Amino acid sequence: MRGFFKEFKDFAIKGNMIDMAVGIIIGTAFNEVVNAIVKKVIMPPLELLTDDVNYSDRKLVLRGQQGNLKEVAIAYGELIEVFIDFMVVAFTIFVVIKFINRFKSKSEDPINQEVATPKNIELLANLEKLMKEQNKLLRSIREK
Repeated sequence: MRGFFKEFKDFAIKGNMIDMAVGIIIGTAFNEVVNAIVKKVIMPPLELLTDDVNYSDRKLVLRGQQGNLKEVAIAYGELIEVFIDFMVVAFTIFVVIKFINRFKSKSEDPINQEVATPKNIELLANLEKLMKEQNKLLRSIREK
């Protein structure tokens, strides 16, 4: 039992749990931003193009409310809004990842002086350069 608590403490302290918490918090905030973009920026022009149709209210009523019985309906408008949310999130994530990858490839290029090259990439580039010089010397020795 003591080992279990030590392992949990190591897990929490080493950052795994903290990284997850930060990711969840950022994800929640990102979700709110996307919802605002979809509801306040994308949907109004769509509603204008479709003669002020509010998608969230669109539904196919299978049975109207009768006395004590609740209405039974397929809310396809909400599905349309969720799909648009998904497309906006997917596109936004694609753009962000594309930007990060472009920046990452620039930072991993030891020749590019525009972005500071990480130390490990710089060391590998120097090692590669030394190995090429060594191979060149060995070839010239063999040829003699």
